[in-house]
Amino acid sequence: MTDLRGKIALVAGATRGAGRGIATELGAAGATVYVTGRSTLAHRSEYDRPETIEETAELVTRAGGHGIPVQVDHLDPAQVEKLVKRIEEEQGRLDILVNDIWGAEKIIEWNVPLWEHSLEKGLRMLRLAIDTHLITSHFALPLLIKSKNGLVVEMTDGLAEYNATNYRVSMFYDQAKTSVIRMAWALAQELKPYECTAVALTPGWLRSEMMLEHYGVHEDNWRDAAANEPHFIISESPRYVGRSVAALAQDPELSRWNGRSLSSGELAQVYGYTDYDGTQPDCWRYMVEVVDAGKPADAEGYR
Repeated sequence: MTDLRGKIALVAGATRGAGRGIATELGAAGATVYVTGRSTLAHRSEYDRPETIEETAELVTRAGGHGIPVQVDHLDPAQVEKLVKRIEEEQGRLDILVNDIWGAEKIIEWNVPLWEHSLEKGLRMLRLAIDTHLITSHFALPLLIKSKNGLVVEMTDGLAEYNATNYRVSMFYDQAKTSVIRMAWALAQELKPYECTAVALTPGWLRSEMMLEHYGVHEDNWRDAAANEPHFIISESPRYVGRSVAALAQDPELSRWNGRSLSSGELAQVYGYTDYDGTQPDCWRYMVEVVDAGKPADAEGYR
């Protein structure tokens, strides 16, 4: 294992949540990280939330790396092309691409059948979840493949095996998250001749800023949320999946994962990292063996 000093990363969609955790952990390993998103100190996206890309960049730098915030709407090809040209001019290389663009939490209609779901919101969700990733990879990959052992991480929700047999409670959400997994597999085929690796990666039940707010808790007292949602005991911080990406990026045998669908909990068992509290939550095994099996909440043996 080596550190990431001298490596250049782009975390697309790093304003908050998993993207922020990933960017910070790449910084902790010494990388220079371009963090992109639409919310800045001067302008909020339609999310209308306080988190900004400047804050994320500061966290990256404070962790030991070099954070560079760039406001980008990843649905706009011209903005993405300009971003990649800037990275090439300033750094001359790109070693790690993380496609974590999402931004659709507020337009999902859960447990609503396709014919009743807002078509406008559903198609917007697909554009945010799929088109953004394709546009970003289109412009970023020519720079990434110039260096051997480049890594592309397609962030999603759920493992390939889990999503293949479980409906994700919304037609549009189901299509969005499953499509990204297939996207990573397809990218793996295209990148293999260039000695680069693409994977799909899912966190478990993520304690994002929005999730903590939903349950009325903070990171330091998150366990209190289990009083209302007992299964929240299996949740994990955004830094946990961040450590997944940092570990992958430092693996000299990275190519063994090419095309795979991976989870933060699975990789923790391989690489030995832990979450903040020193545990290794394995959410997706818990989902199958406890939640889907209808058993009462009990994380014993799962974290």
